[in-house]
Amino acid sequence: MLEFQSQNAVAIGEAMIEMAPMGAGMFKQRFAGDTFNTVWQMAQLLDGRSSIGFLTKVGQDSLSDAFVSELQNDGLDVAMIGRDPARTMGMYMIELDGVERSFHYWRDSSAARGLAEDQAWLTSQLIGAGLIHLSGITLAVLNDAARETLLAALGDARAAGTRVSFDPNIRPRLWASKTEIQETVARFLGQCDIALPSFDDEQTNWGDQTPEDTLKRFAAAGVSEVVLKNGAESVAALIDGTPYLVSTPEVTSLRDTSGAGDAFNAGYLSARLLGSDPVEAIRRGQLVAGEVIQHFGARIPNPDLAKLTQN
Repeated sequence: MLEFQSQNAVAIGEAMIEMAPMGAGMFKQRFAGDTFNTVWQMAQLLDGRSSIGFLTKVGQDSLSDAFVSELQNDGLDVAMIGRDPARTMGMYMIELDGVERSFHYWRDSSAARGLAEDQAWLTSQLIGAGLIHLSGITLAVLNDAARETLLAALGDARAAGTRVSFDPNIRPRLWASKTEIQETVARFLGQCDIALPSFDDEQTNWGDQTPEDTLKRFAAAGVSEVVLKNGAESVAALIDGTPYLVSTPEVTSLRDTSGAGDAFNAGYLSARLLGSDPVEAIRRGQLVAGEVIQHFGARIPNPDLAKLTQN
């Protein structure tokens, strides 16, 4: 079973300005993004027991200032957030259809696209962490050169003892082709210790017929801890070659399914950093995801997350 050299973690990726519908043509402005959602929730769940940071780039404008201030106020390490004088944060708007959401994006000039331009700086920020978390969206917003820089920095960090977790979280509109998706993800799996894929993504992009197909494919790529999310179905895992199947508790007051995977990742990874075995960490991930989908939004109020640490 994987061990961690420290309980400190850093997530890498893009945070965006979110415009969420409030009714009557009104919108609420918030911040969101897959790895950001995960690391923010990890910080609340760990509640000061670890240093939890977010590595990204934002602008030098007032909205970017507000984002950094919010993270700092919520207990995250903001030292790894770079500033870009020429670009700002991307933005998206939500449309609701019952509990399902659709999205409209404005992210082509996002400052986060420049987060991996300096390999020496990137490596210096990552070495020494217990865990680095990134996603397919992290990779998708980077150009080819930046992906190579990030891959090299991850390799250096792993060589120094850091563990890497990866959620493929495929968004086809961010990629040029399915071939680009497959080739890029395959390369990064080579620097991955924990994988947190979703079965629907793997079916769509790799043609997997069963959860076992996905688990075996990730294990064959060298990932020692594979945990497969599958909506309301059981979570399947392959840990050092041993299979597990953990039933997902029913949620009756479902309000918003967005962010469920990010929340599961937060519960799972924070539990693993604290020394829980993978099965117990899966249960914690299910608990956090189950709480989040009973609220609107991918991030929920701190008291609702804090009470989960007491269970």
